Amino acid sequence: MQLQAHTFISSSSHLTKHNLNHVPPFKTLASVNKPLYTTRYVFRRIGSAQFPVLKRIDPLGVVNSNSEGQNPSTSVEKMRNVVEHICLLKAKVDLSDEDEKDMLDFLYTCQYQMRGILAISLGRISDQNLEGYTHAVFMRLQKKEDLSKFYENPFYLGVLKDHVTPYCHEFTYFDYESEVEDDILPIFRKGEEFNFGVEYILLIGFKESSLGEVADEALTSFAKLLMEFPSLVVQFTKGSNFNPDSKDYTHAVVIRFRSSDAFDIFMGSSEYKDIWMSKFHPITEKKLSISFSVDPVGKELM
Repeated sequence: MQLQAHTFISSSSHLTKHNLNHVPPFKTLASVNKPLYTTRYVFRRIGSAQFPVLKRIDPLGVVNSNSEGQNPSTSVEKMRNVVEHICLLKAKVDLSDEDEKDMLDFLYTCQYQMRGILAISLGRISDQNLEGYTHAVFMRLQKKEDLSKFYENPFYLGVLKDHVTPYCHEFTYFDYESEVEDDILPIFRKGEEFNFGVEYILLIGFKESSLGEVADEALTSFAKLLMEFPSLVVQFTKGSNFNPDSKDYTHAVVIRFRSSDAFDIFMGSSEYKDIWMSKFHPITEKKLSISFSVDPVGKELM
């Protein structure tokens, strides 16, 4: 198996207005108009290829559609719970290319050695970040029980012992529950929509006084922003981190952007900067963001 490691672009910072103001300017999101596939909020193309129609799921799971002859009040999109797992690694400074490939190869093959792993992507973080992480792994599992079994799986423990620990001096886990559309392609992150683009991992540490309703409101506002401009995102999940060993970051978001241009447009847009400064900045203590490209050949390192 040939491993094609993706390039990660990472940043980690305390949140300041200075950081947001130094994002390169782009046009607003209002000019973008393509279909969006999200978790909990789902746009699906229906109708003919020449005249596609978008149907949307609101936060309560009710489908809204602009297709003629369909009653949106009677259509419900079925959703499925999933567990998202993120692992960040700090490799030793003398890690060779051969040892790095060995480590990533064995981590990637975990999906073939145990039940419950639905999707995986991993690779090297290219830019320095304040916390010194060098590599990242993202996995999707079916349920919490599968995650518990994953942590205890003999094959995985052997990979850590023989192929990760010798090359890394620290690794940290983040886990959260979310929902995706109950269909094979969005669940397994397969198909044409997932063959291209940029995957973005955002870890947020909300202030303790803001946990609960205030933090949930900020995340909901972020989700609505992604919904309102359906040209940039294939899928996103968000949730509360339940891993007890990494509580500095209370929540996580994973977004698959359609392209590097879509990623740049969104991150540089006035809408994103406005919602971050108004909703997140006042209640957030820490932020870590990582992005990596997905190409049609690699298909998430396959």
